[in-house]
Amino acid sequence: MVAWCPRLPALAREGGSRSTLWAGPEVLTRAMRCGDAAVQGTVRQQSVALRLGFASDEFGYAIDLGLPIPSASAFSLDPEIKREVIWSGPFLRSGNVLVERRGPMAKAAEGRGWRAVAEHLNAFDSLFDQLADPQAAPEAMVLRERIRGWRFYDHFRSDHQAPARLPQLGTRTPVLSHDGHDLAAAWQTIREIGDAEALAAAVDDAFPGASVEIGMDDARFQLRFLQDGLLRPLSAAELSDGTLRYLLWIAALHTPRPPELMVLNEPETSLHPDLLPALARLIAAASRRCQVWVVSHASRLIAALREQPECNEIALEKSLSETRVAGQGLLDVPAWHWPER
Repeated sequence: MVAWCPRLPALAREGGSRSTLWAGPEVLTRAMRCGDAAVQGTVRQQSVALRLGFASDEFGYAIDLGLPIPSASAFSLDPEIKREVIWSGPFLRSGNVLVERRGPMAKAAEGRGWRAVAEHLNAFDSLFDQLADPQAAPEAMVLRERIRGWRFYDHFRSDHQAPARLPQLGTRTPVLSHDGHDLAAAWQTIREIGDAEALAAAVDDAFPGASVEIGMDDARFQLRFLQDGLLRPLSAAELSDGTLRYLLWIAALHTPRPPELMVLNEPETSLHPDLLPALARLIAAASRRCQVWVVSHASRLIAALREQPECNEIALEKSLSETRVAGQGLLDVPAWHWPER
């Protein structure tokens, strides 16, 4: 899970900064796109850059990471932050910048001028880590807390040693953790301070006649699954991978503390195809309380989501290994400007 900028250990695990960069030629010419010329590299003309950003009606943020100046350091391949900008409104303009960082220096807008707020920022740490001061740069603190509230569920483990299968110490848990280790506590929290009826209905929608109870033994909570035809409840350790994952999605999407943004990456993983229509209804119900982004390659789940009135689909297509929004022309691209170095 990424909070506001790429963490160096996360990049290292994925193969280093080179793994985040476009592996194709710097420019795909018209002849290359039409197949009239071979795809081949040329001498690089532009600086190496990894740029990330987002915007809303209130605030926007962009970060530009590049390689450091060659030195004798053993960490010469670690990316460093070249630019960071916070602005008001949906896209960057010269007149709506609130906080601007260039290398180790940062300044904040003050009236019609600027006020220096930092001069020695670390090149490997975001300004959110070093400048979240309610006096010096209140916009950075507000935006940092907003981003911290986002939730990313990328992969729930379901192997025999998965945290969700083991009894865990139970404390009030309004937000399911990204690894699902607190599933039983989160489930009980929803039953006590959330929508218990919707929780039970979601189980019945996917597994007709089934229900979930939470066992408590010396402050340790364990989820138990009751199903028609069985004489005893099944513990989380006995559940199939798909059943356990689906219960995790139910708990995540029924949080009593809905965030502004929740991102689900391939939630169909390990689920039986017959569960995908129920999953689509579960996601649609959650989207009435917060913005939910779903990344999926499952055609059946996508088809089921299309039937939900709350769903807006963005299809991606790949050409010459370049991913683009399907059907988007030059005149359809939303207004967006990256900060210049």
